[in-house]
Amino acid sequence: YKLHETIATLMVRPRGWHLCEANVLVDEEAISASLFDFGLFFFHNAKELLKRGSGPYFYLPKMESHREARLWQNVFQEAERYVGLPHSSIRATALIETITAAFEMEEILWELRDYITGLNAGRWDYIFSLIKKFGKSSAHILPDRQDVTMAVPFMRSYAQLLVKTCHKRGAHAIGGMAAFIPNRKDAELNERALTAVRKDKEREVRDGFDGTWVAHPDLVAIARETFDTVLGKRAHQKEILHSELKVNAEDLLNTTIPNSKISENGLRNNISVALEYLNKWLAGYGAVAINNLMEDTATAEISRSQIWQWLHHHCLTHEGKTISKDLYHAIKDEELAKLIQTEGEQKFLQAGQLVDELVLAEECPEFLTLCAYQYL
Repeated sequence: YKLHETIATLMVRPRGWHLCEANVLVDEEAISASLFDFGLFFFHNAKELLKRGSGPYFYLPKMESHREARLWQNVFQEAERYVGLPHSSIRATALIETITAAFEMEEILWELRDYITGLNAGRWDYIFSLIKKFGKSSAHILPDRQDVTMAVPFMRSYAQLLVKTCHKRGAHAIGGMAAFIPNRKDAELNERALTAVRKDKEREVRDGFDGTWVAHPDLVAIARETFDTVLGKRAHQKEILHSELKVNAEDLLNTTIPNSKISENGLRNNISVALEYLNKWLAGYGAVAINNLMEDTATAEISRSQIWQWLHHHCLTHEGKTISKDLYHAIKDEELAKLIQTEGEQKFLQAGQLVDELVLAEECPEFLTLCAYQYL
């Protein structure tokens, strides 16, 4: 890759409030990973960035309520005061990627009012959050992951509500990541991926999103072309207010998906993805291409939480098999053996232990990273 003369703007994504940085202790306790990531970058770069005509820009993940947004607001204010920067030098985009945050979008915008530029629809973590929060409810059992698209009713409601809320308050609405990634060595596969991404971005721009993001540099051109076709030279389409749109709690929580199913292949895919991704995560990788999809912590969270949910409810597959611990172990052993034979042992045995810990627990673990951090 070669950089153009005008390069992309750097946004720093501090870790979520639930994580600690075990390598730095304050009063013999691990420091907040959020404060560590933010503080290290801000202290060393904020003034220089402003001198260069840019600024300290942050991408805030995992928030579940306006109180966490208020905490970020307080951190920003204190950081600016500490280093002697003007108020509101910081700019932030907040991810709406938890089901609880979807009910507090306006409140989150308000709490971060001095710094916020917009909200981002973090679709994969959002699906995981819904499974985790309502995993014990038989009314919220989701089907195979491939059937939970942005076109299903509860995801449409979430996306459209985000656009409406942002534009009502003058903020930007940013779309989510299309997981498909191109393959330069396979023309047919590459074309399918590009077609899927184009369709996804066309839906977003029709819904009124002002921008989006992609998983691979080769997809930037498609995203730009799709949005530019509608926006032209405009920087946004905040004039789309969706005043007629009504989204209530029932819409956000109605997880009925017509013509969907839980299949043995869906279970097998979830197990395989969880094993393969965690093997790479334990080796230090954050995002991994698996089966021509960009898998990251969020998609691995969907995989393992779905397995937990299906086991917890003893769900029946489309083929008539009960998803039991025995079926899980049998498939996991098969997939683990195939992966080790293909790729070598690497960290697959640790990954297998970790998947067991995540899916066989009595209560669904909050985050896989909390369980996996101890392995590093």
